[in-house]
Amino acid sequence: MILAAVGMLREARIVAGAQVRAVAGGGRADLLAQRLAAAAHGASAVLSIGVAGALAPSLTVGDALIASEVVSGGLRWPTDEAWSDRLAAALPGAHRGVAFASDAMILAAADKALLHAQTGAATADMESQVAAQFAAERGLPFAVIRVVSDAAGASLPRAVTVGLRPDGGMNLPGVLADLARDPRQIPVLRRVGRDAETAFKALQALAPRLVA
Repeated sequence: MILAAVGMLREARIVAGAQVRAVAGGGRADLLAQRLAAAAHGASAVLSIGVAGALAPSLTVGDALIASEVVSGGLRWPTDEAWSDRLAAALPGAHRGVAFASDAMILAAADKALLHAQTGAATADMESQVAAQFAAERGLPFAVIRVVSDAAGASLPRAVTVGLRPDGGMNLPGVLADLARDPRQIPVLRRVGRDAETAFKALQALAPRLVA
């Protein structure tokens, strides 16, 4: 059974299946670690999967990345090469590269460019470092698949930082309150929503091919 680490309940619903148990962290590294431990019984592998921000300019919204390693806080965790190769064979359109993981969202395009230059990472997410550490501590194979939901050159509005509840559900009242304080975010948030839908559709399309 694959234990899948995601951020959102929507991602969990997409990837969960008979051989995949999905755990949502709600953007909180501590909660994700606790929930992975609680769901670990019977797990034979750990997968970090879901949407991510692009750091590499070559990636576009909807592209999938299979990571060769995860970089976070000066640490590096390699992914399982054989498993990653099998995933690449099942997902022939996917890119290969490094995933950066952080406890905070990367909002500004300038910060994305700097991280890409410093680390060589192609994408950024908030779960891969937790999943990597969890797998390493238990000696389990580890892999990463991330689908781009915002391009490297696109900045995100502040409202997205309050868009997630700790359980992984959407915090619509929080987003609306933030938009009321600064309505100038609304046009950008609409673009973010359209791009996210493209990413979720791509994730939905690849989910049936996770287990070969």
